[in-house]
Amino acid sequence: MTGRVFITGAVGFIGFHLSKRMLSDGWKVMGFDGMTPYYSPKLKEARLSILQAQPGFSFEQGMLEEEGRLTDLVGSFDPDVIVHLAAQAGVRYSIDAPRSYVASNLIGAHEVLEAARACKPKHLMMASTSSAYGANTEMPYAETHRAVHPMSFYAATKIANEAMAHSYAHLFGIPTTMFRFFTVYGTWGRPDMALFKFTKAILDGEPIDVYNHGNMQRDFTYVEDLIEGIIRLAGTVPGTEPIGPVDSLSPVAPFRVVNIGNGMPIALNEFIAAIEAATGREAQRNLMPMQPGDVPSTWADASLVEALVGALPRTDIREGVQHFVDWYRGWNAAE
Repeated sequence: MTGRVFITGAVGFIGFHLSKRMLSDGWKVMGFDGMTPYYSPKLKEARLSILQAQPGFSFEQGMLEEEGRLTDLVGSFDPDVIVHLAAQAGVRYSIDAPRSYVASNLIGAHEVLEAARACKPKHLMMASTSSAYGANTEMPYAETHRAVHPMSFYAATKIANEAMAHSYAHLFGIPTTMFRFFTVYGTWGRPDMALFKFTKAILDGEPIDVYNHGNMQRDFTYVEDLIEGIIRLAGTVPGTEPIGPVDSLSPVAPFRVVNIGNGMPIALNEFIAAIEAATGREAQRNLMPMQPGDVPSTWADASLVEALVGALPRTDIREGVQHFVDWYRGWNAAE
């Protein structure tokens, strides 16, 4: 499938990789991003310059919450697919700056839904998070599990996005897929994420903060594996019939929630060991208690996404970390 796609957060970590891949596949891409200073603008500017060098890409800068802006842009572009990735990210930052999450993740998501209501795309795709599972201790996390006890305000805004999107799918017949991402990592990643912070500290000979004394595990998902899932799901539009008993398809709307994860949790110490192997340096561990809003483990049940689009690639953690470290050395040397 190819066509026209409107991507919010197009020069963010995941948005950049998705835009780049869809351009190479022959899509016409309009990107939208606020270029906010949550982390170094240089990283976003570098991603943007790569995208602007490819034919078929156009870009608009602005804030999601600006009333009517997205509706105007989407209306003029007339996309087949809208992919909404832009958001204020970060579990811990949501404790310190919750108002920014209200603006970006709640008001901004509403503007996306209004744009979709006006232009009626074939498929609306919106990012959610594994953090939506919150206090749920049943593993692996399945889309049919209840997501009603968020552990952070960030997670609360994403659960709200799912509810908002479901209401629009029901009221206005907008086919909608919500993705729950699981600890995405890879090249061009955000500086506030563990892989970036750990790699920088280890190469600089500084200690790393290891929360919950290392007794944590995450379903680390390599970014290109995630992108493959999004690409395949773009043409898998929610309808009225569920795909087997694992489907989370709504009984009243063309709406489903889909996990995209590796389906194999990795211990935090194994993750650190992969960084040590890739850098050739030993980490100095500063053991810390669990941070507020965090959870000790995540693990995706990937049976639904595989039923929908087939088995996705699952990059080995050491291979994926090596790709990142190689990229980071080049990026760091260029700065």
